[in-house]
Amino acid sequence: MQRNWRVGSLFGIPLFIDPLWFLILGLATLNFGIAYTEWGNAIAWSAGTVMALLLFVSVLLHELGHSLVAKSQGIKVNSITLFMFGGIAAIEEESKTPGKAFQVAIAGPLVSISLFFLLRFFANFVPPTTPVQEMVQDLGRINLVLALFNLIPGLPLDGGQVLKAAIWKVTGDRFLAVHWAARAGQILGYSAIAFGFLVDYLTGELVTGLWIALLGWFGVRNATSYNRVTVIQETLLKLTAADAMTRDFRIVDANSSLRSFADSYLLDTNPSQVYFAESDGRYRGLVSIDDLRLIERSEWDQTLQSIVHPLTEIPTVTESTTLVEAINKLEKENLPRVTVLSPAGTVAGIIDRGDILRTFAQKLNLRISDAEIKRVKEEGTFPPGLQLGAIARQQSDDSKS
Repeated sequence: MQRNWRVGSLFGIPLFIDPLWFLILGLATLNFGIAYTEWGNAIAWSAGTVMALLLFVSVLLHELGHSLVAKSQGIKVNSITLFMFGGIAAIEEESKTPGKAFQVAIAGPLVSISLFFLLRFFANFVPPTTPVQEMVQDLGRINLVLALFNLIPGLPLDGGQVLKAAIWKVTGDRFLAVHWAARAGQILGYSAIAFGFLVDYLTGELVTGLWIALLGWFGVRNATSYNRVTVIQETLLKLTAADAMTRDFRIVDANSSLRSFADSYLLDTNPSQVYFAESDGRYRGLVSIDDLRLIERSEWDQTLQSIVHPLTEIPTVTESTTLVEAINKLEKENLPRVTVLSPAGTVAGIIDRGDILRTFAQKLNLRISDAEIKRVKEEGTFPPGLQLGAIARQQSDDSKS
C-alpha cells in the first residue's frame, strides 16, 4: 500500500511527499521563525514558513540533478520523494560505467553548490540588513551545507556513490566497490549514532542528539540495503537453473486417452499442476490442463498426444542457464514457470518464482517461511522486499554494457 502522497511530477518524474515531511516542515518553520524574531513576530513567522519551503525546494532541485543526469543516460527514474531526512530519487538501474555512475552521483551536490553561488551573488542586489537579504544568505549557506554533507564518503550519501564509482574505476569490480562504499556508510552511520548519544549525554541537547542518531540509523539501514542487493546480484551470477529447479511434475503416458488421464490424475486429491507426456522412452511435451477443459467430454477418447505441446514450443532453459536469464525469462514473458532441459534435451526439472526464492533463502540464510514461498508460487510475484526480477534485469543490462 502506497503511503506517500503524489503531488505532481517534474520532467515526467512523479513527485511524492511522505506524511512525516510535514513534521519536519513544521520544525524547520519553528527553527527559522525563532531565528528571525528580531524582525517582529509577523515577519519572523512568515519568513520562517517561506524558508522552510525553500529548504525543501533546494532538496528537490538536488534530487532533480541526480534524476535528470540518470534520464540522460537512458535510465528510468521512478519517483522523487521528500521525506523526514530530506529527499530521495528512486533511480531504477545502475549506470553502465563508473564514469557515468560518477556523473549521476556528483550531479546533486553540483546543483546545491551552484545554488550557493547564485544565492550569494543575488544577495548583493537586495537591500542590505533586511529580512530578504538574511534569508537569501541563509538559504545559500544551507545549500552549501547540503552539498558538503552529501559528499561524506559512505553510502547511501552522494559521497558514497562517488567513492563507489572511484573504487569501481580502479578495481574494475562494481560489486567490490559497492561492498566497500556500503561498509564505509555503515561505519559512518554507527559513528553518527554514537555521536548523537554522546551529544545528548554531554550537552543535554536531546533533540539534537536524537536527530544525529536518527540520521546515523538511516545511513546504516540504507548502506546495509545496498550491500544486501549486491550480495543478491553476486549470488545470481553464481547460480544456474540446475541449482533452483525441482522435479515437482508428473510424467504421463502420451498414448493414454484424455478420459483416462482425467480419471487418474485430475480426480486426485492433490493433483500435480504440471504434466509431461512420454512415449517410447521419450518426452513428447507438456500437457496443459486448460486445453483439456476446452474439449467436450464426448471427445475424451482421443489420446493425450493430440493436445501435447512439444518441448520445442514451450518456454525452456537449459540446466546451465544462469539464474539471471531464467528470472528474466519468467518476468519478460510473464510466465508462471519454465521447463529446464538436460543436455540431451529431456526434461530435467521446472522452475517457478517460489523455487527461486527457496534457493536464495537457502544460499543466503534468509528467513523466508514455507507459507511465503507457497504464496509466491501461487501468485507468481516475488516478495516486495526482495525484488529479484528488477535485480536480475539490472544485472542483465549491466552484462550487456
